[in-house]
Amino acid sequence: MFQGAAALSLDAKGRLAIPSRHRDALAVENGQVVITAHPHGCLIVYPVPAWEPIRDKVLSAPSLDPVSAQLKRLLVGFAQDEALDSAGRVLIAPSLRQFARLEKQVWLVGQGSHFELWSDAGWQKQQEAMMALAGTGLPPGFESLAL
Repeated sequence: MFQGAAALSLDAKGRLAIPSRHRDALAVENGQVVITAHPHGCLIVYPVPAWEPIRDKVLSAPSLDPVSAQLKRLLVGFAQDEALDSAGRVLIAPSLRQFARLEKQVWLVGQGSHFELWSDAGWQKQQEAMMALAGTGLPPGFESLAL
């Protein structure tokens, strides 16, 4: 399970060093991950076994439905297979860095089965949006959640 947020830096080659606490979980799959675009403007990083059912579900959606077609183009069209190198780094393809407007400073945010990868500016906007929603109550399905 991937949880927690970490402020990290991309190196000059566009590689991201995965925090050591997550490397063991990724090593189980030989460090193989899929990185793709997310509709909210960030990237998502999945271990291959967690990605495959999502990819299959997206690909099974009707091609003539405009929303399904756009989602396929985004999720599958941007998907890149990558592997952690011996130093625990993963390359973020230039097209993905451009999509998510990633610069040197980024945020890796655990989401259980996967990570989100945000630009520093994008993550700051997300935090502001979360705070703005704080007074609006819990979304459907979370009514019984006690924090």
